[in-house]
Amino acid sequence: MRLYSPEFTADPRTAYDRMRREHGHLVPVEVATGVSATLVIGYRAALRILSDPDRFPADPRAWESSLPENCPVLPIMEWGTIGSGAEDEHRTRYRLAYLEALRAVDLFTLRREVEAAAVPLINEFCSAGKADLLDQFAVPLTVRVVNNLLGLSQEVGERVFTAMSVLRDAPDEETSDRYNQRLTGDLLEAVSAKRREPGADVISRLISHPAGLDDAEIVAQLAVLYARGSEPTWNLIVNTVLLMLTDKQFHDDLLAGALPVRDAIDEVLFVNPPLANSCARYPRQPQLVENVWLPADQPVIISSTGCNSDPAVAGERVGNRSHLAWGAGSRSCPAQSVTLVIVQEALDQLLDVLPEIELAMPADQLEWRPSAFHRSPAAVPVIFPPALPLAVPTP
Repeated sequence: MRLYSPEFTADPRTAYDRMRREHGHLVPVEVATGVSATLVIGYRAALRILSDPDRFPADPRAWESSLPENCPVLPIMEWGTIGSGAEDEHRTRYRLAYLEALRAVDLFTLRREVEAAAVPLINEFCSAGKADLLDQFAVPLTVRVVNNLLGLSQEVGERVFTAMSVLRDAPDEETSDRYNQRLTGDLLEAVSAKRREPGADVISRLISHPAGLDDAEIVAQLAVLYARGSEPTWNLIVNTVLLMLTDKQFHDDLLAGALPVRDAIDEVLFVNPPLANSCARYPRQPQLVENVWLPADQPVIISSTGCNSDPAVAGERVGNRSHLAWGAGSRSCPAQSVTLVIVQEALDQLLDVLPEIELAMPADQLEWRPSAFHRSPAAVPVIFPPALPLAVPTP
């Protein structure tokens, strides 16, 4: 199964069902041309792997050394990020530093910042009666809020977003090298600025943390915090809207208040999480899991979508947060509370102003971006009765 193929992108649920019938819980897949991996679609097998960092570490270096430099999955899976690295250093330095930097975020202030970002964006299209909720709302809102959280100036933030956008589209080796250098330079500029004038932001907290991270280490953390904190967040916003627009019961319960927004978000994290496949692990020796030998130094990728739909763990989902969209174990997502505040407040603002949103095309005609990892629409065109602009709040 090629996870990057148009066929998989068009109907992943059918593909997961087929995998389960043909292979069980551990499935041979390709994540890019010629790049093989094992995809875990069994819930209990995934928990076993994610909870055992000694047998299933997240250090990809032995595997990475066998790949060409322009391999398109390297930006997501390569060594040197908070998502990968030696377990001992990850536990004692990196995770402690960025966990404390994120825990210090004032969620009440963050909620006001999301509202201050959302209202002007909604005002730009609310009187037109139509919009692309991805490019006109979810993306710019998330980028603005993430830039403020990290401590990126508007100018540096725009350059970082441009570089990340180019790298996301798997460019050729020369372009990839050029934009990686630009990204590193832009983030170094931001770190230098915060060393001179610290503030109430993630960069400043990483600089002052007792772990003593140097500039290169801070840049590595920032690059992944930005990538993992931006695209999945804006896709979670629009994936929630899409479920509301394509499931009448979900729509009616959400707008009537019978289904709280938080539970609506968790439903999406069960059925259509923005990071469908992630949490790569690399066993150092062959490991036997459910009568399948997993080869040494080859990626084992957790499919949160596949695991969440495992019939062995089916049951009531309202109020249930046992999905694997955040991962599990010692490397579970460190920004869950931050992400939930951004997504929930964005949806509250949007639906308060425009409760009668409808898709501008049949749902089966929506285009989804091919990706072995992300589940993301290319656009979310909607129509609605025009509304008057709102007063713009201050953060």
